[in-house]
Parts: sequence; C-alpha cells; structure tokens
Amino acid sequence: MQDKQGGFAVGNLNLKKYFLPKNLKKDLPSSIVVFLVALPLCLGIALASGAPLFAGVLTGIIGGIVVGTLSGSQLSVAGPAAGLTVIVLNAITTLGSYETFLLAIVLAGVFQMLLGILKAGTIANYFPSSVIEGMLAAIGIILIMKQFPHAVGYDADFEGDERFSQTDEHNTFSGILRAVARINYGAVIIAGVSILLLIYWPKFKKLAVVPAPLLVVLTGIGLSAAFAGTGFALLDKQFVRIPIVNSSAEFFGLFKSPNFGDIGNKQVWITAFTIAVVASLETLLSLEAVDKIDPIKRISPTNRELVAQGIGNITSGLLGGLPMTAVIVRSSANVNAGARTKMSSITHGLLLLVSLLCIPFLINLIPLSCLAAILLMTGYKLTRIGLFKHMWQLGLNQFIPFVVTIVAVVLTDLLIGVGIGMLVGIFYILRTNLRNPYFYQIDRNGDKKVVRIKLAEEVSFLNKAAIQVTLTSLPKGTDVIIDGSNSRYIDPDVIEIIHNYKHNAYTKGIVVQLHEIKDKYDVPPLKELMYNPTN
Repeated sequence: MQDKQGGFAVGNLNLKKYFLPKNLKKDLPSSIVVFLVALPLCLGIALASGAPLFAGVLTGIIGGIVVGTLSGSQLSVAGPAAGLTVIVLNAITTLGSYETFLLAIVLAGVFQMLLGILKAGTIANYFPSSVIEGMLAAIGIILIMKQFPHAVGYDADFEGDERFSQTDEHNTFSGILRAVARINYGAVIIAGVSILLLIYWPKFKKLAVVPAPLLVVLTGIGLSAAFAGTGFALLDKQFVRIPIVNSSAEFFGLFKSPNFGDIGNKQVWITAFTIAVVASLETLLSLEAVDKIDPIKRISPTNRELVAQGIGNITSGLLGGLPMTAVIVRSSANVNAGARTKMSSITHGLLLLVSLLCIPFLINLIPLSCLAAILLMTGYKLTRIGLFKHMWQLGLNQFIPFVVTIVAVVLTDLLIGVGIGMLVGIFYILRTNLRNPYFYQIDRNGDKKVVRIKLAEEVSFLNKAAIQVTLTSLPKGTDVIIDGSNSRYIDPDVIEIIHNYKHNAYTKGIVVQLHEIKDKYDVPPLKELMYNPTN
C-alpha cells in the first residue's frame, strides 16, 4: 500500500491477509452490520433523489465490491451519499431524463480518476484535526436526532438524510417533535429491545458468536409478527422495502444505460463536474475521519481512493446506478463493528446483491425501528462525552473549531458545516502562527541589557508585523542577538526586516548580532508551515 501522498496505482494486493481466520472472524460479522445499515440508506437516498429504488441498491453493491476492491482504505465503505441527493434530484429534472443523468455520472467518474492521477487527493492533508473530530461528533448527533423518529415509528423523512432542512418541509427539530406526537408503541418496543440487545448481548462471550445486530434483526422480525393484528402492529411503511425481482429477465430489465447522444450537452458537463467535486470532497473528508477512528491507525492513500471512486462512478453510471462517495455513516458503523480489512466492505456489497436476488421477501420483513436502533448506537459511539473532554483539554484553539464544526454541520449539512469549521480552524492556525514567531529572553552583560530573540522553527510572512513591532520597540543602547539556529524556514520578507534593522540600529546605539540566519531558505511544505507545533 502506498502512503497518503502516494500515487493512484492499485499496487500489489496481499490477498492472504484478507482470508486470515483472525481477520475473517472480525470482518464477516462486521459486513452484516454494514449491510443492515446500508440497505435502508441506499433505498432512502434513491427515493429522495427521485431515482429508482434499484439504483440505490445497485450503487451500494458497486460501492462495496468494485470500490472496496480497488480502494487502499481498509475500513472505508462507499455507496450512495445523502449529500448528493439535492444535486441528483435537480440534475435529473434539469437534464430531462435519467439516462442523460447517467452520462453525467460516467463523466464525473472520469473527472475523479483524473483528480487522482493529478494527486489532488493530497488536499486531505490540510484538513485540521479539530474539524475532522467535530465532523465525526456532528455525524453522531445527526444519527441520534434523525434516527429517533424512525425508532418510534415516524418515517416521513427518508432514511439517510443528513441535512437540517428536510424534504418533508420540516427540519431536524420539528421532525423530532412530530415524531413524539405520532409514536407507534410497537416500533418503540422493538427499538428499545434492540438497544438493550446491542448493549448487553456482547457481554455474553459464549453467545456473542452470533452478532448482536443480526440478533436484533431476527428479534425485530419476530416482534413485528407477534404485534400483527394488535394495537402495536406496524404499518407497511415501517418496514424495509427492497425491490422484489421475480425472474432473471426482470432483474436485467432493471439496468439502464447512459444516453451518450447527449455528450455535447453543456449542462451534462456542468453536472458531471459538480458531482465530481462534491463527491471527491465528501470522500476525502470521510477517509480522513475513518483513519482517525481506525484502532490500528492506518493511513489510507487518498489519490488511489479518488481513482477507485472514479471507477466506481463510471461503473455505476454505465449500469444505471447513482453517484457514490465514501460514506462516513457506513464506514463508522464498519469500524465500530470491529472490521479489520476491506473484506468487510466487499462482503457487504455481496450481501446486498444476495438480498436483492434471493431473499427480498425476508428482507422486507425487517422493521425500520430495529435498524434505527443500530444507527442510534453508532451515533452514540461517535459523539461520546469523552471526546468533548479530550478536545477541551487540548485548549480553546482546538475546542472552538471542534464545537463550531459540530453546530454548523448539525444546522446545515456536511460540506457547508465542514467549510464553516475549516474557516474557524484556519483562523486559529493563523492566530497561533502570528503570536508565536519567536522566543524572547532578556539577559544582562554587566550594566547593559542583552535581548536574545530566538526565532521559531517556521517563520512565515504572517509573522512579519509581529517581529517588526518587537524590533522597533527595543530600547536604545541594547545589545540584540537574533538567533535563527532553530529555524528551518524564515520568509524572505522577515529576513529583509532583520537585515534592515541591523543596518539602522546603530543610530539608536543598538548592537545587533545575527546567529545562524541564512540569506535564503527552501520553502517547506504548506502543511508543515500550518501545523508545526512550534508555530
């Protein structure tokens, strides 16, 4: 596997590690969890996008099998993304046909491959950690708030929605209030029992060979059957609704092909570029977030991921699916379920395919409330109290961007919220950089005051004003030592200020000595300039 800044090649896959018993023991149960989480999300996102339900499941299958195989990430899971629903819905309407929209998806995939080849994935290196942590916590809060209505039997909003403003003309808060007023007690019982099983079943080590989420689903099916004909009975819309395929001819009839005749349509290219940029940004954010919660702390190659996503989107567009990204909800569920390798993601794609072809009637017996319970627990793990305590201990320059990101993501959507968090995070980075360009020490040489100014490891043009103010405010008759021995980089503007000050200081009776300050420094990588702790 290549490093995070690495190229786009798939590289040599070490297939043996994916089939090691110790890995399969973790990956196979995890794949069931991801499958159960992904299934309603694929259907809900397709419904909200104005696309066929089959397209959502197909995208999940391709995301699991194709992207999962090509990706360098061991834990990331790709599939249809809630963040693209508005773009997809508007694009289908604007372009006039679903087949023309599929052409835009294919072109978007080509754009993503080019971005990977050009190593645009390195932009992920510049996401502040506080913002990524805030995004994870925000997703956890969103999961809890968005899944609560489904857990109590109110399913007006589509599964997988992450936006504050909902498609049912309500928002997250009003949706919760409406859900409380429309509780289905059968759904509440199923969700409550499911949460208890998720908490306590893993404590029974000998019984835990059966994954708790699988037991939750079986229990949910059993309880919903027991409630039939009673006051606790669930409505049809409170169950999973996967398309039922009765024959191979009907199955292959569900696939659609892009309309290549519209290749000259300007709007197709604009839509393709928009999808490529938004999908790539969401993918890189998700990849960075998954690497943070990976217990083994592996680093995923971002450029290779863009190529894998590009190939996935080309495949999806050619077969009739939706645009896809790496998705943080499914990926975090994968991590929390204990996955170790990409075999979990690939197997979840195979399970989606099997469920569509072989057991759709059984899948449609699963209550949404028990799947909501799984997502509620995932949300709780992402937004644990300990994370807030940890960020507080890191100081306000980390805690404030963290909290701002959470609030912004919860009250808008993922990309807008992260963008706001990035602006605040960058402000604090610049603020820290401006305030700490040097260390100031005052000594005495007999009756004469000696001021030693030791410059920081990285001194950028942003430090110019602070250093100039300090030098011009030094009292007359002072000996000044400007020490650059610790500096790997000093901006040319700062060097010019230092030399000008030395040249003119004699008029104030100030003697200036320069220690290990070169006339020119090689420019360091941007990330080192922004994040070096000495700044």
